[in-house]
Amino acid sequence: MDRMYRYTRHVYDTTRKFYLLGRDRLLRELDTRPDDSVVEIGCGTARNLIRLARIRPDVRLFGLDASDQMLETARQHIHAAGLDDRITVRQGLAENINHRDFGLDQPFDVPFFSYSLSMIPTWKESVDTALDQLAPGRTLYAVDFWDQADLPAPFRWTLTHWLKLFHVVHRPELIEYLQHLGDGDRFDLDVTSIMGRYAYIARLSPTP
Repeated sequence: MDRMYRYTRHVYDTTRKFYLLGRDRLLRELDTRPDDSVVEIGCGTARNLIRLARIRPDVRLFGLDASDQMLETARQHIHAAGLDDRITVRQGLAENINHRDFGLDQPFDVPFFSYSLSMIPTWKESVDTALDQLAPGRTLYAVDFWDQADLPAPFRWTLTHWLKLFHVVHRPELIEYLQHLGDGDRFDLDVTSIMGRYAYIARLSPTP
C-alpha cells in the first residue's frame, strides 16, 4: 500500500473526485447523534473526515488506514484544516480494527467504508470485524463501485479498463456478500443505486 500511494497520495483527491461518486451523499446521510464515535475504515487522505467534521460538529471522528504514506498526508490535511482536536487517525488493517485502539471504551456508533472495500484484499473479514465493532442498534455504511448495469456497454467497458490503471476493480462478490448478510435473520440491508448502478450506498443494520 505504501508503495502504491508513495507519490499518488499527493494528487489522490484531485484525481479521484471525478469518479468516486456518492461520497458526499453518504456523508450527508450518515445517521449520527451528538457525541457519536464515527470511524472511516480506509480513510486515505482524510478528505471525507474533514468534510464530515464541518457538517457534523458534534461527533467524534476517527480514521484507520493501512498505508503510513496516506496517513502522513492525512495528518497534514487535518492540521491544515485546524482539526487536530477533532480527528484522530492511526495505521492498521481493516480486518483488525478495534475501538480500544482509539482509546474508546465502547464500540463505534457509525463505521463507514468509502470506496475502500474494493481495494481491501480481506474485504470479507473487514466487513465482519466492522459489524463486530458496531454499537448495538446502529448502522454500518459503505459506498463503492457497482456493476454499471444500467449504463451503456461502451461506458462500462471504458470505465472498467480505466479504473484498472488505478488498481481499482468492481468486486461483485462484495455486494453479493452484503446481500447474503441482509437475507439472513441478523441484519437488515438497504441499498441505494448511484447513477444507473455506477455505484451503491449500502446500509447494514442489526435486526431489531
